Amino acid sequence: MRAGIIGISSFLPDKVISNAELERIVDTTNEWIIERTGILSRRKADVHISSSDLGAEAAKLAIRDANLEPEDIDMIISASSSPDCTFPATACIIQDKIKAKNAAAFDIQAACTGFVYGLTTAVQYVMTGQYKNILVVGSEVLSKVTDWQDRNTCVLFGDGAGAVVVSQVETGGVISSILGADGSGANLLELPAGGTREPASFETVENRRHFIKMNGNEVFKFAVKVFEDCTRKVVKKADLTLSDIDYIIPHQANVRIIDAALKRLKFQRERVIINLDKYGNMSSASIPVALHEAFHTGRIKKGHKVVLVGFGAGLTWGAALIDWNL
Repeated sequence: MRAGIIGISSFLPDKVISNAELERIVDTTNEWIIERTGILSRRKADVHISSSDLGAEAAKLAIRDANLEPEDIDMIISASSSPDCTFPATACIIQDKIKAKNAAAFDIQAACTGFVYGLTTAVQYVMTGQYKNILVVGSEVLSKVTDWQDRNTCVLFGDGAGAVVVSQVETGGVISSILGADGSGANLLELPAGGTREPASFETVENRRHFIKMNGNEVFKFAVKVFEDCTRKVVKKADLTLSDIDYIIPHQANVRIIDAALKRLKFQRERVIINLDKYGNMSSASIPVALHEAFHTGRIKKGHKVVLVGFGAGLTWGAALIDWNL
């Protein structure tokens, strides 16, 4: 039995935040942002929009793309670094919004690696025959947990959502995957307050502890290393070589991370899908949005071998190798 993607879509807010706009609210420049990150703009959701709203829109489009109805979905896996709330699960809220009344629903918290974790989990359920049509959603409204006074992080993040439907396929599909984590690096990238370790209080709000905090230098070194390692391992696990790979779709964190890892891999940049210049870092939504765009524009075609590689807070990492079947 093979498991693969049978439907895919994405959904992005209309509002665009340019580097020029950030110049007006924080001590930065367009040139500095481009040089350090490669980002030109990012999307920002309206104040009343949550991650489940964006995720539900992407989900409905992906289900339609798979020629299914919401009632055909029997499991929903949601990945988000900016969930609607601690509980209930964002997946349950999405289930209600799209009227997928027959679906089990749960969240995965693996930060920017969340979509790869979710996809890998969905594949296991399909391959065991326990579930038939699984919706995997990566959705983020990071603008609401971004510290717009922190020049080092506020330029990075954007809002958006991507979704896929995973089901049994006759040919192709996900042919290998790996996941990993190192909790000793948990403090390198975190949203410190709001949980049981540091409950919300006047002090946590005053000290801006409910926003993303990041040790950029350490995260950069970690990301470059695991990008290379994950890619090599997932390709080897499939008994392939890098020369067999048509495209790599990495988590869209920073163009310098991507370029440094590609140099180590000796992999051609034109065979890498990069859209962070338009959207910034959308955490769990980055990979599915990039995958959808690459397929929708005809870059990825049936039979292509595509590596998805994610890395993020946790610290977590993961990769999936797809023999594209659509």
